[in-house]
Amino acid sequence: MMKKYFLLVFCLIFGISQSQIIRKYSNEFLNIGAGARGLAMGGAVVSNQDDVYSPMWNPAGLMAIERDWQGAAMHAEYFESIAKYDYLAYAKVLETGVFGVSVVRLGVDNILNTTQLIDTEGNIDYDKITKFSQSDYAAILSYAFNPGGNTKLDVGVNAKIVYRNVGKFANGYGFGFDVGAIYKMDNGWKLGGMLRDATTTVNFWSVNQKELSTIVNGEEFNPAPKDKMELTMPKLNVGASKLFEINSSVYVLPEAGINVDFAKTAALVSTDFASLTPYAGAELGYQKMIFVRLGVNRFQSITDIEDLRRKVSFQPSAGIGIKYRGLTLDYAITNSGIGGSNFYSNFFSLKLDMGQFRND
Repeated sequence: MMKKYFLLVFCLIFGISQSQIIRKYSNEFLNIGAGARGLAMGGAVVSNQDDVYSPMWNPAGLMAIERDWQGAAMHAEYFESIAKYDYLAYAKVLETGVFGVSVVRLGVDNILNTTQLIDTEGNIDYDKITKFSQSDYAAILSYAFNPGGNTKLDVGVNAKIVYRNVGKFANGYGFGFDVGAIYKMDNGWKLGGMLRDATTTVNFWSVNQKELSTIVNGEEFNPAPKDKMELTMPKLNVGASKLFEINSSVYVLPEAGINVDFAKTAALVSTDFASLTPYAGAELGYQKMIFVRLGVNRFQSITDIEDLRRKVSFQPSAGIGIKYRGLTLDYAITNSGIGGSNFYSNFFSLKLDMGQFRND
């Protein structure tokens, strides 16, 4: 157990020490999404998320909030509760649009720091074991509006402030922007797109050289100037959806789309310029009170470690929801999708729609 925690510490610090100007997975915690509805649908909500959870999928969706305000909270735990993910959000309707604020945290707490366990003479002192947290935080300010009064087109913008902390070893600050749009066609189809980190998101790292030297070969660590800054490259999510009414009580809302990374990844279609990953999901609703959801995304081409053959990996998801007046409780379960692993994550989210309460 102690070796496992020491290895986790080393990996975290090594990742920072080896950071480059551009990193493929910088600030990846902001790409998880928020709200059990969207997560159960495999992220297939780029064109149809219409509430306070929209900033994490497409800020333009905030325009669907018609009156008063909405509040939301979500909690999830990864890998047998080792990592915890939390989200709080608030959205308010204004005269010219909708304003929102969101707070995100993904963290691993109570990591054992065993770097001082053994002294220079080889003696073991368990009292020297301390604990620390590795946490990623983000505060997101969002605004959605109809440009030029065009009611068919909704546009939204996110302004992000990021703080990342690895105990007393290092911390970083960053900022960036997202832009999104939803176009509502006359035939009922909705087209949505979100450009994450539109201007690239910049993170500036500060490394405690003295503390880090206890991990890196016991020597003083002096990162190069370029290692103290990293850029998160833009990512594009596009999708299309349409609501189909089965009868007066039942509807189906499917969406399909493509996630575009402007880098070479393990995606099914991957080039030096961009990598394309499809996704799909659907929601089945009964009297707009009970909901069942399914989704699939994160298709990748991986190598099986047993027979070394290439195969396709993906992340399935599912969930349910229930709504009473302006209160909605949703649940989602997802699989990591890594080689058919058995790591499942559970998400619970709650939404309060004050406008719905007032209408009732």
